[in-house]
Amino acid sequence: MDSNRQLGFLLKDVSRRYTRRFEERAQALSLTLPQCRALIYLENNEGVSQKRLAELTELDPMTLVRILDRMEADGWVQRRFDPTDRRAHTLWLTSEAKPMLDHIAQLISETRAEVLRDISSEEQSQLLELLERLHSNLATLPPIPQKPQSADEEAGARSSRAPGRVPARSSR
Repeated sequence: MDSNRQLGFLLKDVSRRYTRRFEERAQALSLTLPQCRALIYLENNEGVSQKRLAELTELDPMTLVRILDRMEADGWVQRRFDPTDRRAHTLWLTSEAKPMLDHIAQLISETRAEVLRDISSEEQSQLLELLERLHSNLATLPPIPQKPQSADEEAGARSSRAPGRVPARSSR
C-alpha cells in the first residue's frame, strides 16, 4: 500500500496509541480521558453551560452530566444557576480542582515528551505546522452531498437492520 493510501490509517493509529498512553497515565489519578477533557475545557471556558461544555468536549450530554456529578461530589466543579436562564446552570471550577489540573498538565507533558523523544525541535515544529494545515484543510471542506437512496436500497438497508440479522460484510 502506498503512503498516500496509508495516511488516514496512520493518523488514526497514532491518535489511538497516543490517547491510550495518556489514559494509562491518567489511571494513576483515577481519571478517564473524558474527565480530563471536561476539566481542561472548563478551565478555559468557565461559566459555560452544561450544553455548551458537551459541545466543546464532544461528549454525549448524559455522559457529561455523570462526569460533572462526580466532579461536583469531589469538590472540583460548582454548578450555579444561569442568571439569564433559570432552567440552565453555568459551570465553575473550585480551588480544589487546581491541583488536579496541574497533575493533568503534567501527564500531558510526560506523554508528549515520550512520544516526541526521537524527534528534533525543528521536526516537531514542522510536524505541528503540517498537522495544523491538515486540520485547516479538513475544517474548511464543504460536506459531501449524500446520494439519495432508491426505494430498493432503502428496503435492503431496513432489512439488514432487522433484529437478529447480521449485515453482510462487504468483499472490499
